[in-house]
Amino acid sequence: MSMSRSLHACERLSVPALRQLLRDTDTLLFDCDGVVWRGADALPGAAATLNALLRTPGKRVFFLTNNSSATRAGHADKLRRLGVRLPGGGDDDDDDPQRSVYGTAHCAPLFLLLQRQQEQQQEEKQRPYKVYLIGSEAMASALEEAGIPFVGGPGPEVDLGWPPEKPELDPDVRAVLLGFDRHFSYAKMVRAVAYLRDPACAFVATNTDTCLPLEGDRVIPGTGSLLAALECASQRKAAIVGKPSEFMFECVLRAEKVARERCLMVGDRLDTDILMGTQCGLPTLLVLTGVSTLAEAQACRDSNDHERQKLAPTYVIDSIADLLPAIDEL
Repeated sequence: MSMSRSLHACERLSVPALRQLLRDTDTLLFDCDGVVWRGADALPGAAATLNALLRTPGKRVFFLTNNSSATRAGHADKLRRLGVRLPGGGDDDDDDPQRSVYGTAHCAPLFLLLQRQQEQQQEEKQRPYKVYLIGSEAMASALEEAGIPFVGGPGPEVDLGWPPEKPELDPDVRAVLLGFDRHFSYAKMVRAVAYLRDPACAFVATNTDTCLPLEGDRVIPGTGSLLAALECASQRKAAIVGKPSEFMFECVLRAEKVARERCLMVGDRLDTDILMGTQCGLPTLLVLTGVSTLAEAQACRDSNDHERQKLAPTYVIDSIADLLPAIDEL
């Protein structure tokens, strides 16, 4: 990109500066919760801005969401309901509107398959492979689509009593996968911890978001809250699929013809969206319609702690609607 700035400058941009940034960008990567929508409602101006970008020649738009409670199709449907006119919809698979969406429900099976492939290269004899799933129907659907057998899954776990009975374990389980689960429970933790006592059992989680922003300024616990409990109970750290891990961006690079040096990451959270962009070497644009604040971003920029500095964005705007005047003049 020709705009020469520190990746952590936390710079407020004028319309002319935004226009130049967009001229230097071919691919825009948008978070969803707190950027495009909040709960069930679109954020003001989001649909108009995204539609203007989607109409602009030479611009590509992808949505990278840590939300594991919906499939790619579910996220695409929500974007359309909120007025975003995604490309595609024809008979050609390359024209599928779902291809604009990279969510953790979709990327988690890709992560597991890659991990399994690496394990198989080291095994003299291939062993059966299953996953113990703590997560949503969307995650179960994505595992099925990828051909990965699993036990557990959406819905309540059978109560193990007190003190809890020793759970019956499937000997073929080689990984525990945790995502957002409205039925997360002590019984599920007991079973997961039992599997994770085997150091050969992989521990994978979709994301670390501790909270989710909803409409009306409500905030509810996110997957990161569940993950903290399970990491504490198992005394193990999970491998993370979603942001701030680089894996989700690598999924885009593998599947789409995009130039890394002409990508821009747009998000509302310093510890996921912005940090992922930083770790991938991308310029980042923080919007103030979600979780993180300008004061928090500036504190990270001015910190003497190198790890905190990584959380500071390159640029800051109030909302993605601020992009619209710059797009109109491209």
